[in-house]
Amino acid sequence: MKAIRRFTVRPVLPEPLRPLSDLARNLRWSWHAETRDLFQSIDPERWAVSGGDPVRLLGGVRPGRLAELAEDRRFLRRLAATADDLGDYMTGDRWYQTQPPGLPAAVAYFSPEFGITAALPQYSGGLGILAGDHLKAASDLGVPLIGVGLLYRHGYFRQSLSRDGWQQEHYPVLDPHELPLALLDEADGTPAQVSLALPGGKRLHARIWLAQVGRVPLLMLDSDVEDNDHGERGVTDRLYGGGSEHRLLQEMLLGIGGVRAVRTYCRLTGHPEPEVFHTNEGHAGFLGLERIAELRDQGLDFDAGLEAVRSGTVFTTHTPVPAGIDRFDRELVARHFGPDAELPRMDVERILRLGMETYPGGEPNLFNMAVMGLRLAQRANGVSLLHGQVSREMFAGLWPGFDPEEVPITSVTNGVHAPTWVAPEVLRLGARRLGAQRTEDALTVDGTERWDAVAGIADQDIWELRRTLREQLVVEVRERLRASWRQRGAGTAELGWIDGVLDPDVLTIGFARRVPSYKRLTLMLRDRDRLMELLLHPEHPVQIVVAGKAHPADDGGKRLVQELVRFTDDPRVRHRIVFLPDYGMAMAQKLYPGCDIWLNNPLRPLEACGTSGMKAALNGCLNLSVLDGWWDEWFQPDFGWAIPTADGAGTDPDRRDDIEAAALYDLLEQRVTPRFYERGRSGLPDRWIEMVRQTLTLLGPKVLAGRMVREYVERLYTPAAQASRALTPSAAEELAAWKARVRTAWHGVTVDHVETTATTATAELGTTLALRVRVGLGDLSPDDVEVQVVSGRVDSEDRITDAGLIALKAAGGQDTDGRWLYEGPLSLDRTGPYGYTVRVLPTHRLLASGAELGLVAVPSEEGVEGAGVLLR
Repeated sequence: MKAIRRFTVRPVLPEPLRPLSDLARNLRWSWHAETRDLFQSIDPERWAVSGGDPVRLLGGVRPGRLAELAEDRRFLRRLAATADDLGDYMTGDRWYQTQPPGLPAAVAYFSPEFGITAALPQYSGGLGILAGDHLKAASDLGVPLIGVGLLYRHGYFRQSLSRDGWQQEHYPVLDPHELPLALLDEADGTPAQVSLALPGGKRLHARIWLAQVGRVPLLMLDSDVEDNDHGERGVTDRLYGGGSEHRLLQEMLLGIGGVRAVRTYCRLTGHPEPEVFHTNEGHAGFLGLERIAELRDQGLDFDAGLEAVRSGTVFTTHTPVPAGIDRFDRELVARHFGPDAELPRMDVERILRLGMETYPGGEPNLFNMAVMGLRLAQRANGVSLLHGQVSREMFAGLWPGFDPEEVPITSVTNGVHAPTWVAPEVLRLGARRLGAQRTEDALTVDGTERWDAVAGIADQDIWELRRTLREQLVVEVRERLRASWRQRGAGTAELGWIDGVLDPDVLTIGFARRVPSYKRLTLMLRDRDRLMELLLHPEHPVQIVVAGKAHPADDGGKRLVQELVRFTDDPRVRHRIVFLPDYGMAMAQKLYPGCDIWLNNPLRPLEACGTSGMKAALNGCLNLSVLDGWWDEWFQPDFGWAIPTADGAGTDPDRRDDIEAAALYDLLEQRVTPRFYERGRSGLPDRWIEMVRQTLTLLGPKVLAGRMVREYVERLYTPAAQASRALTPSAAEELAAWKARVRTAWHGVTVDHVETTATTATAELGTTLALRVRVGLGDLSPDDVEVQVVSGRVDSEDRITDAGLIALKAAGGQDTDGRWLYEGPLSLDRTGPYGYTVRVLPTHRLLASGAELGLVAVPSEEGVEGAGVLLR
């Protein structure tokens, strides 16, 4: 019989055990080994059944066992020490507190998904895992971050396979009361709420759940409340589900409701108000509109509010392809804003203009969330050097007249939270050889000198560690494979072969990720005969563990999964290659350490960063990858292999896959497997072990989320906070008025005449030329502009590369024609083909970049005399 109502019955902890509740409710346990060990010791069997979730564990422990522990002095001493350690962690000074003054009082970090722990399944893939690692690293460093997201009642889907290998989705209902969460309450004990106005006089209400991620509060909005109608209750039903309006409502709740939740949290707790708002992808972009509305209530007009909001906003883009960006029908967005809906005091046309694709090739009737994110943020970044370059090219239309390299989008390469992803065995080896504190500092604070100590670890210790991790993965794979085959309908008598799946002494390759087509899950199947030869080689065999989820609406991705599963079902190779369904954090934490090689073969340059290889590297796993994302930036032959790419414009996709798959097979046959199985005088694979050591010492400090968060603090958060402080209401009004005046008058800005002292088409290195430029400024003055000479080497089409900039100085007042004269030197500091041009940009003390307005004036051809290419 089915229950008509469900309760969550919590145990009453004896007084001596009360600190267990605080330890369970702070998600630091998910990356703090001593806390997990303490919970495991309560009931090892139930700990395993609970999936390593302290809240579930405590919900099922026998009262008799709790009574025993309350009298166990040894356990109570461990409990007190662990609770004291958490107290020190929460209140003591960390890296952020030791920095010079001027850092933000607080930063609000918005993301549609957060991967903190498998016990809080609110993530689908890399974006969420990255957001979770960002929060954890911020906590370890003491950065006063407030996370903001949604609480999805079904999370992301659980994946299983049918008998014929087709992906099947399941959406288990999550009860927030059974998760490591607490409701944010008002002073009178009632749950705190935020609400949004909807068309037709309806409202969307949401409660605020709090997940404590170390020192960082994570606010999660939940629309499944009784005050909502059925449709509104389902807004936060599942991650990336539903149609356009459903997604729009989710993103309005995340952005607008999220700002209101932050204000509520700060009011109730006394937490400092954020000076910086960071939106992780465009999903939360509406937060800028809510902040403009707040400033309008304080007396600023829309334009001044926009400038004030931009100054303190950071936008991170994660997608290298336009198809990965949320875009909504213009009319749908218009219906949800305005007089009878949300933000009623704001002009709908002004809101729509923020998201319009006003550049060549843009869709005039679509509202682009990334475009809005860029227009509402003074600082923006991609997530690797290559992705920064791709992003500048992709969004260059927003800054017409500027070369892509000048588009104001920088990059901060992603990192991963080492204490979450490094296997306990690796941590123990580090602590034994380097000391516990030194190991912890190396994993959180960064610093290459701490990682250099890995050089002192003996080859034998490294090799024994690698085999132990591989053996653990074999056990894990067999358990998961048996469970998967049972779900597919197999009986016990059919599954005896699973006991022989994988071998702890065989080179093990891992490949696990989401399954969009560009990640090429099935590239390894391109030549099945060659793959079989690799798997079954009598002396140098390989074994492969594959996992991945296709989006529920992506039948193409599901077909790729099915194609791979059918190959892994082949009795000839199923002991050497396996597909594990339901890829998630719990699986990943076993998979990364247990593999010798991490394989990544996306279509370059479509991988924004790709952090799974970083997690593998921190466990001594070597990367074998296309030069894309972070690997393009940090690859060295000392610690991995690069798969050559065939990305010429004339190469069709099928031929490209053939070429790159052949290159992958060649690398495995000729370089990777021989090195793994080659033995030196000691009987160990000396050269392989040295590559493992180089991976840890050279890559280790780079791939840390601690390094990433420090870069955000130093390069983006602190400048944003300083800019926000400078933009007082009067300064914001001044800047908005100045921008309006410059945009109106810019048509009158011209470069009328350029001349130089160069008399021939050649000159000697070190020569300094004098430049004289006459410009028309129309209704603007010299204080409004900067006149620059842009110089550098030129290519065969006279495009300037590796450009240098020099500001020219005004020489006197206007001439009789109303023109202004600018002069300055041009030093010829490079040999070879060399050229220059002149341009005029707007300038103001409160701009973050000369390209910010997207306005530039350059010479017309008839206005150039002796300018252009100087040296051939």
